[in-house]
Amino acid sequence: MALSDRPVLLTGASGTIGRLLASRLAALGWTLRLTDVVPLPIALPQGATFDVVDLENQGAVNELAKGCGLILHFGGVSTEQSFETVLGPNLRGSFHIYEAARKEKARVAFPSSVHAVGLYERTEILDQDCLLRPDGYYGLSKAYGEMLARLYFDKHAVESVLIRIGSVLPEVPDERILSTWISHDDFVRLIERCAAAEHVDCSVIWGQSDNSRGFWRNDARKKLGWAPLDSSDSQAEHVRGKVTDNPVVERYQGGKFIVVDYSRSDFPPRSMFPEE
Repeated sequence: MALSDRPVLLTGASGTIGRLLASRLAALGWTLRLTDVVPLPIALPQGATFDVVDLENQGAVNELAKGCGLILHFGGVSTEQSFETVLGPNLRGSFHIYEAARKEKARVAFPSSVHAVGLYERTEILDQDCLLRPDGYYGLSKAYGEMLARLYFDKHAVESVLIRIGSVLPEVPDERILSTWISHDDFVRLIERCAAAEHVDCSVIWGQSDNSRGFWRNDARKKLGWAPLDSSDSQAEHVRGKVTDNPVVERYQGGKFIVVDYSRSDFPPRSMFPEE
């Protein structure tokens, strides 16, 4: 029995990815409990409910999670912000989600990010067990979420799929995203497998389509039974030359988030990277 046969909690439902998932998963017949701190800007999908809830309220999160077999945790700050801005929704909020999952014995799909590894150079190809190298406070919160998920699996048997999302977009806007792009269809199919797979343990998935220019390889997709069917390759000619004029942005996998509050006057020497 797929976990989607029980109610599924989707946090961050009013965000870009949340709206995509709410619409597409409801169309598949999932019973969704949607929540966000702001009103839902689309019509409520059939068979779904929506509640305005702050993830910092443990009691409210617990109430929403009652009876759920799967929690899709897409709530929180999704851009590079100050530590204080990220602290509540992303760190404390994720803790509350995992406490609710522990209570309900639910599985969690946690959207990690390219920004958890954003300070690797674009010339490097990463495996799932690479050292986390966040490129800002947002990326740091995603690295925290991954470690939180591991803790809850090792101590409490809460299963998680940690999706290091590249760029969930309808099409590729620039050269960098030829590497990080994941199509809407590939992403929704991945979320379906988060519910349908018999066991996921605490698994890392690189959230990218089958892009020949990808930065990442070797993850747990076989365990989930997922393989991307789309690729950015056909869009390469449309974005040729679409790059920034910032050498920091163009050097690292994390892109524009890196230059927020960036204070180095020079690039770090390659010898500073111990695994090279």
